[in-house]
Amino acid sequence: MTPIMPLASEKKALAKPEAVTFRQAFLLWLKLGFIGFGGPAGQISLMHRELVEQRRWISEARFLHALNYCMLLPGPEGQQMATYMGWLMHCTRGGIAAGVLFVLPSLFFLIFLSWIYIAFGHQPVVAGLFYGIKPAITAVVVHAVHRIGSRALKNGVMWAIAAAAFVAIFAMNVPFPIIVATAGLIGYVGGRLTPDTFALGGGHKQTNKSFGPALIDDDTPPPAHAVFRWSGLARIALAGAVLWLVPMVLLVVFVGWQHTLTQMGWFFTKAALLTFGGAYAVLPYIYQGAVSYYGWLTPAQMIDGLALGEANPGPLIMVVAYVGFVGAYVQALFGPNLVFMAGAVGAVLVTWFTFLPSFIFILAGGPFVESTHGNLKFTAPLTAITAAVVGVILNLAVFFAYHVLWPNGLAGAFDWVSALIAVAAALALFAYKRNVIHVIVACAILGLTLKTLA
Repeated sequence: MTPIMPLASEKKALAKPEAVTFRQAFLLWLKLGFIGFGGPAGQISLMHRELVEQRRWISEARFLHALNYCMLLPGPEGQQMATYMGWLMHCTRGGIAAGVLFVLPSLFFLIFLSWIYIAFGHQPVVAGLFYGIKPAITAVVVHAVHRIGSRALKNGVMWAIAAAAFVAIFAMNVPFPIIVATAGLIGYVGGRLTPDTFALGGGHKQTNKSFGPALIDDDTPPPAHAVFRWSGLARIALAGAVLWLVPMVLLVVFVGWQHTLTQMGWFFTKAALLTFGGAYAVLPYIYQGAVSYYGWLTPAQMIDGLALGEANPGPLIMVVAYVGFVGAYVQALFGPNLVFMAGAVGAVLVTWFTFLPSFIFILAGGPFVESTHGNLKFTAPLTAITAAVVGVILNLAVFFAYHVLWPNGLAGAFDWVSALIAVAAALALFAYKRNVIHVIVACAILGLTLKTLA
């Protein structure tokens, strides 16, 4: 019997992909920067489809191995994954290009949207839109509590950690870094005493699924630049220290330590090292600092900023650019005639200090990760921190609900219209599984309509 020969298209599908040029990768990262909506889950799914399923630049196992590492780090895992993939394929320049292009479009968008908001937010149309957006954001945060909690709170210990974190930040105003450190310590000790209790994840389990031969396959040796060397680690650490220290020293010398820009740089450096569990986890810390301690924003402006962040491509943590813009703009740091310039500088500054640690983590730790393709250890502290994050985000939801439903304080009237919009948004998210952006847009239109008719 004559054997059936595979079609040419099938042969091509089974063939190993050709080498990827830096230009090809650059264009992909630029594309992802403009279409990366949906938070970290959506962004990572998008990268998986492009890199693993369609282009087969990297295998499933190598992708998930890198993702496990990024999940253990503070910072936005979507941006870190892009940096890791770019670094793996094209060394340091590839990592920097991928990481920068992943956030650059959203930075420009947020600067523009922040200017529209702060300069024209008092206009009836803009005010009406945000009247509907605010209760929608309350529902979005409640949905985040449910989504993260259903994954993290798998036993009584995790529930107890979450409850303790909520009480600590809501009733006792304990700083967020102390909550994170305490939860991590509990996880470290608990992971040694009762490992099954704390072995719930933070990572992603590897599967046997294959999409065909990949350019960087399961058994592909790490490229030369991905081989771990202590000298390479030292160079990256030194470069990171210089890149952080030089702008910070310049700020201190030219404007002083107490200046708003200097304090923004220092504050968002700390925030960058505390974002375990995603952007929603660090938002309460940003609120404590930017609203309660420094007074850069009002509570209402913080809620509106989260709405702009949700409607923007790129990582949600880019809301820090909004905080930097509004804080510098309102204070007119460069004088009344340069308020936009002050806001833009503030946005760029906080973006630099927020994302710099993520680049250092990937470029410094990537070679070590590539040298060990087994499961990563030490996930117990992350498990406990994730549980604590659920309680912290619940506090954020309570905070948002209070300011949206009682805009003039508990002594004022209850806003029944906002309550109904929030309930409608919650139903769309929980019952009908609607996209967050669709919900926000629908509520914005509803709020504008109701304000117009009122």
